[in-house]
Amino acid sequence: MMHLTRLSLDSRNPQARRDLADPYEMHRTLTRAFVSEAGQIPPRFLWRLEPGATWHMPTVLVQSIHEADWTMLQALKGYLKRDAETKFLDPSQLLQHGVRYRFRLFANPTVTRNGKRYGLISEDAQLAWLGRQGERRGFTVETALVTGSDLLTSRTGSMPISLQRACFEGILSVRDAGRLADVLQTGIGPGKAFGCGLLSVVRC
Repeated sequence: MMHLTRLSLDSRNPQARRDLADPYEMHRTLTRAFVSEAGQIPPRFLWRLEPGATWHMPTVLVQSIHEADWTMLQALKGYLKRDAETKFLDPSQLLQHGVRYRFRLFANPTVTRNGKRYGLISEDAQLAWLGRQGERRGFTVETALVTGSDLLTSRTGSMPISLQRACFEGILSVRDAGRLADVLQTGIGPGKAFGCGLLSVVRC
């Protein structure tokens, strides 16, 4: 069972604007909902800033196996436009072999050469990467578009960070429902702390 939460932020709030501009800061803020004391190691979770949301009320999706306590965000005056909205998903019930689903995925498509990871920039390379992911993870990409591609930048301390991000949307079919269910829970590819990896599906 997974918890899927929709957070509607108020872009007039200074902290919300900071988090929206920097994926590392957004991840730090969201992590606070999964820990109850200083020094606690948070569980893994996936998140995504939804594309197409208006700047007036940007939307963040957060998915996790563990339940989060969103009262800490709701207590930040002006950070959220409305209370966090959470629903429960069971991937084993959602997915069926051979069935087609519309999907959305923000991912960090990469290739490793000589032990170093490089971001894939061209649309053809990004789509080929997605196809390889499907082969290994129990689904077939029937149609897909790269609806957005950009370079995310941030900083941890004095260390700059950058990663290539692509937004994929299209239709997939299920070859192995069990493997794909695992993917829905764990995400796809690197860069998960920066809002990548969350695969969302809905039946066609």
